[in-house]
Amino acid sequence: MLDREEIRHRITELEIEHRDLDAVIDVLSNDLRREELQLRRLKKRKLQLKDHITLLKMQLISDIPA
Repeated sequence: MLDREEIRHRITELEIEHRDLDAVIDVLSNDLRREELQLRRLKKRKLQLKDHITLLKMQLISDIPA
């Protein structure tokens, strides 16, 4: 199990990746020649990151019973 500092560090990394993906998705969404499959994959990855971030944040809350 990761310690609290490692969890915070991982959350920060994932949040950066999430923001980067958001920017890429915005650019691709505005491109008339966009690749729909690529856009769907990026959106799916973004949702996976969001879920992972949520799970890690829940690990930091020690007063919630598992």
